[in-house]
Amino acid sequence: MNEHNSRFEIKAEQRQSWGSIAMVWAGGMICVPCLMVGGVLSGGGLSMPEIILSIGIGYGLICAYMIFIGMQACDTGLPVSVMAEGPLGRQGARFVISVLLSIACVGWFGIQSATCGSAFASMLAPLVGMEAPGTAMTMVCSIVWGVIMLVTACAGFKGLKWLNYVAVPLLVVVCLYGIIAGLISNNGSEVLAAYHPEQSAGLVFGISMTVASFALGGVISADYCRFAKSRADVVKSSIVGVIPAGFFMLLTGAVMSIVTGQYDISAILASLGVPVFGLIALVLATWTTNVTNAYSGGLALSNLLGFDESKFKITTGIAGGIGTLLAAFGLLNAFQGFLSLMSALIPPLAGVLIADYWIVRRGKRENFSRSAEFSVPGLISFLAGALIACITGGTFASFPGLVEALPFLNIPFFVGPVNGIVVSLVLYAVLGRGTAEKRA
Repeated sequence: MNEHNSRFEIKAEQRQSWGSIAMVWAGGMICVPCLMVGGVLSGGGLSMPEIILSIGIGYGLICAYMIFIGMQACDTGLPVSVMAEGPLGRQGARFVISVLLSIACVGWFGIQSATCGSAFASMLAPLVGMEAPGTAMTMVCSIVWGVIMLVTACAGFKGLKWLNYVAVPLLVVVCLYGIIAGLISNNGSEVLAAYHPEQSAGLVFGISMTVASFALGGVISADYCRFAKSRADVVKSSIVGVIPAGFFMLLTGAVMSIVTGQYDISAILASLGVPVFGLIALVLATWTTNVTNAYSGGLALSNLLGFDESKFKITTGIAGGIGTLLAAFGLLNAFQGFLSLMSALIPPLAGVLIADYWIVRRGKRENFSRSAEFSVPGLISFLAGALIACITGGTFASFPGLVEALPFLNIPFFVGPVNGIVVSLVLYAVLGRGTAEKRA
């Protein structure tokens, strides 16, 4: 391991139990967007067997690639933005991957902060005699919750661990209460038993939606799996942390959508006369997910600026601060399509990383090293995979006029991020072998 990479390498005493890492993943999965995806699955007319199969296959695909990335991170002790120096070169990883990760993580941190702040303001307004929150109240709430989430992220992995130890069990209890109350108050058992949709969007649609809900998280898994004590711990933490929580949240969203017509547990609890529980659920769900955005964004920004990990609190503060200000001033609405593009571009990095470490480098830590300033085979493989992911995943369809002018940019096929990972993996497995001996 060279000196540059050692700036981020985890030491033996910093390693954590697999349960701690699994709890971070569970906290990331228990969030409002996952409830929304569950609602989208039922809204797409998928039957309950199709929904269950979609979730199982989708999260199975994510766990497959995040385990390979996580085991490399465990071996090397490095975050994903630094591991990318192997296949992409030092400058390629710094100015391509670190930039993409910084933008995506900062942007999604801001969106989550804005969502939390808006909901908190809406629930707070009646308590202070207002029918609806004003712009100033929403702005203040977004800033306050953004800062609170940011402080947790700056505490590092230990802060994430203890937050999730407290929040995840509480969230499960609140969600279970919401499910039971929703079923009882809406004759839900009968409605659920009678649910037999006539037209389904199909299994591929369900798998695509499931993968999209955590595609970015699977790639940045290295930032947390590097704390694992062994490869076996990576496997256990990934499967136990992602799949049960993912099933629970997506099925909860699907069931609530079928029974009540909406997926949002916080809104359902508010309609049942227990808005405090709803507020707790929304805040904690956003909090446990959003701190990972700030933490990974801070690590990527550290690598981009040439800092070592001792400066991650500064860069995490910068990343989260920018996201919070964007949220407070409502500027993120104009960038959601762009952020979706950033998130679609990143998953193909998984294919390049897996091919470089497990095929070209044969999965041996001592073989890992950074390449030249820019690695042409790595960059070509990554960009080709990213383009395929966007074309087959419908990413460009969110940009008005682009697909109409260039229809070949939207050719839906299977799951866009998975397609991109496969293309980048295969391409680099071929191109990367020829440059293996040139690594510095």
